[in-house]
Amino acid sequence: MSILVNQDSKVIVQGITGHEGSFHASQMIEYGTQVVGGVTPGKGGIMHLDRPVFNTVADAVKTTGADVSVIFVPPPLAADAILEAAEAGIKVIVCITEGIPVKDMIMVKEYLRCHNIRMIGPNCPGIITPPHTKIGIMPGYIHKPGTIGIVSRSGTLSYEAVDQITKVGLGQSTMIGIGGDPIPGTTIVEAVQLFMEDKETQGIVMIGEIGGNMETDAGYWIKKHGTKPVVSFIAGATAPKGRTMGHAGAIVGGKSDTAEAKKEILRECGVIVVDSPADLGTAMFKALKNGKN
Repeated sequence: MSILVNQDSKVIVQGITGHEGSFHASQMIEYGTQVVGGVTPGKGGIMHLDRPVFNTVADAVKTTGADVSVIFVPPPLAADAILEAAEAGIKVIVCITEGIPVKDMIMVKEYLRCHNIRMIGPNCPGIITPPHTKIGIMPGYIHKPGTIGIVSRSGTLSYEAVDQITKVGLGQSTMIGIGGDPIPGTTIVEAVQLFMEDKETQGIVMIGEIGGNMETDAGYWIKKHGTKPVVSFIAGATAPKGRTMGHAGAIVGGKSDTAEAKKEILRECGVIVVDSPADLGTAMFKALKNGKN
């Protein structure tokens, strides 16, 4: 099983004729993703990567029946691209774009919330359900089908988590890179809830970092509602207060959003916290073997 996307998902690529969109669309197609077309205003009617290109998302949806969109457009145009996809009826939107203004995301998130549309990103690697559906920029070859759901604020650390889970033979049901911006389309607790509800997902890996309270919100939810083992790593233990580390959202504002504070709260909530991402796989394997919930 999987969450949000699977081999039946019909995907369009907004910005498919650009350099990044073209490269990653070809990688998604090679992986097996059902990419049914792309959107580039002014280039409708041409074929690119053997897929039709449309001027608008509405035209693409009408012709192909697409229900998922992945966005590779520049930051100043990204909010409009997200809203265009939503207005055209796309139900899952994956935005890879980095650097979208916060004020734009505030407006976008409120619109999506009111229309019950799921967004992943921005500034994220995307989502993958192995072995056939890769929607984003992650390396497909490290992912193997399995029973562990992974949610991560960090793209690079999500790849490490996937590799560790694959090495111990568990594989992944779905991996979601939610992105590191201050206003994500999908939060950690929302992803955790989806994995908890998925009958085939047996355990969850949660990769967090300094800044904000998404990890602790997830911890409190898990303490109250969790039914599956959750293993977590929190990055940024040595980050100085007040300095952005890697992501716009990764900045320590006070004692409660340091790595150590988050680790302590998560442990109190029953989450298995490791001090190195290299231990994620073995910790999850042991938790499943011992039947820890």
